[in-house]
Amino acid sequence: MKFYRINNFYLNGNEKSYFDSSLIALHKDVAYSLGDVEFEELYSLAKEKSAELNQAISVNSYVESLISNGELFKSDTLTEKQIEQSLQSPIYPQEVWAAGVTYSDSMRERQAESESPDVYAKVYNAERPEIFFKGTGDRMQPPEDELGIRKDSGWDVPESELAVIIIDGEIAGFTIGNDMSSRSIEGENPLYLPQAKVYNKSFSIGPCIISSEGIDPQNLKVSLKILRDKKVVFNGDSNTSEMKRNVYELVEWLQRSNDLPEVAVLMTGTGIIPPQDFTLKENDVVEIEIEKIGILRNKIALV
Repeated sequence: MKFYRINNFYLNGNEKSYFDSSLIALHKDVAYSLGDVEFEELYSLAKEKSAELNQAISVNSYVESLISNGELFKSDTLTEKQIEQSLQSPIYPQEVWAAGVTYSDSMRERQAESESPDVYAKVYNAERPEIFFKGTGDRMQPPEDELGIRKDSGWDVPESELAVIIIDGEIAGFTIGNDMSSRSIEGENPLYLPQAKVYNKSFSIGPCIISSEGIDPQNLKVSLKILRDKKVVFNGDSNTSEMKRNVYELVEWLQRSNDLPEVAVLMTGTGIIPPQDFTLKENDVVEIEIEKIGILRNKIALV
């Protein structure tokens, strides 16, 4: 089951069924509207039902029960393709964090770009992972919207990442993240990482959420495609099974001596690095696909 948030629409063309920013559950290729409820509220309702029945009730099972009881509006015409043309960010976290050097390819490429290469080998092999603050939810760009490359950077890449949805300290689901990065700025000095990573339009998540019980996060194919003038100029793939540390370890480290807000997101690093002679350009289109989740697409702008 996939959970999307879409812009206002009329369900089945009926003016009486108008929804402003509706959460949509796509179940067996059929769309059901959950109205203006947020995914974190849905997660809490499933937890409450679990406590009431004294048995584990997943988000998927909870929504399936609502469908069976006829409690959700059903659309016979709203397709996944139509949904993806009207996307908003599927969730609005108070904080977004990111982990780095979680794949060996990432370590090697960051060593190659840096004047201090030993730093990256040490963090890759260390017990403690690299985790940094990426931004607040109000700085996040929605799917299909623009992502930025800095005007003062000469070497820029997207980073295709599995993103973890954390609600009340628990892993509630997964989505796709694009953690934009200036390799030239970070390569000059590792202490410049905040400037290489945190700036206007520097990250996006989407297109949907898969609840945590519906996916194995450590065995997912990840693909990155970059288009320029509608032609593919880079194409690569990896698998989350190649991660040095799994998502559960990363989330545990994130919460050490660090209380998270109700909703947070952790992007878990990339294993796909474009070659050193490649840099993003204005108007490029970046497509990140993760198996069982979908495609996160953004156009590049100069910021």
